Amino acid sequence: MVTLLVATTSDPASINPANALLAMPGWQTGRHFQDDMKSFVNEEVRVVLHGKSIVAEDDLDKRWEEVTGEVVHEVIFFSKHTAASNKPALTVHPIGVPHLREGDVPPQGGRPGWAALPNPRMGPWLRLLKNIAQAHNLVPEFEITLEATHHGPVTNKPTMFLEIGSTEDYWKRQDAAQVMAKLVWEGLGLGGGTDVGNWSREKDNKKILLGIGGGHYVPRHMDVVLKDNVWVGHLLSGYSVPMEDPSQSKGETNAEIGGTWRHSIKAAYEATKSAFPGGEILAHLDHKSFKGWQKNAITGFLAEQNIQIGKPNNFY
Repeated sequence: MVTLLVATTSDPASINPANALLAMPGWQTGRHFQDDMKSFVNEEVRVVLHGKSIVAEDDLDKRWEEVTGEVVHEVIFFSKHTAASNKPALTVHPIGVPHLREGDVPPQGGRPGWAALPNPRMGPWLRLLKNIAQAHNLVPEFEITLEATHHGPVTNKPTMFLEIGSTEDYWKRQDAAQVMAKLVWEGLGLGGGTDVGNWSREKDNKKILLGIGGGHYVPRHMDVVLKDNVWVGHLLSGYSVPMEDPSQSKGETNAEIGGTWRHSIKAAYEATKSAFPGGEILAHLDHKSFKGWQKNAITGFLAEQNIQIGKPNNFY
């Protein structure tokens, strides 16, 4: 079982952390995978470098398995982060576009209606990232945050993105690249340590947060996940649960509220459940981000699907 770590030479926030990681001890040139890609090996970790957009290469995990015969356990991507605010940030997030309809063209990769398996390491690695960034004096200049589920590429194994944002000056920052490289080095237990966020080994707390609602940086969910021992799966911001306003017509039920919100919640739940075998998935709602009719529809749908709702102290 190997970890596949993917970076692109076309993005400084992707290749710089990869190069910083590859400068650490123990790396060797890996086997031939594709003519336009390079690979490197260290223990059970495989780094793959390509030259396309980071969201362009679908099914890299499946293709790696077919070419090498090695079973991929998880996929991790290094990437840049863009934001209208241009604020410096180091981010961690799951991927998918579960709110898009069949026939929609995803603007940044993925497959309409699809949610990747979320990597169980996300919660523990967010907390580890905060500690490493503080030790390297990147805090408070850089915000350390989760992001909501968004974009591709399509993967088949538990996946997360590690991003540096939010402008070219920050994408090129070598200190940020070093922090991201150290996160992977320590998080995967390279160099002899114990890996961090290993669900199969560490699941004393079996509750997993499935975030629903809020903005792209999911602040209400972040408040919970920053606490020790909290696991996190998909994070659906408001734009990923699109609901058509029934215009408050009397007699409307949630069965008549249009939009792809039901499919999005169900896809995110099923993917999170698959990524955390034996875990108890609890929906955590950003209540203030919803209007009354939205909250009623969502809580009703969760009850229909037998998805429990958790309050913050249910996760600790």
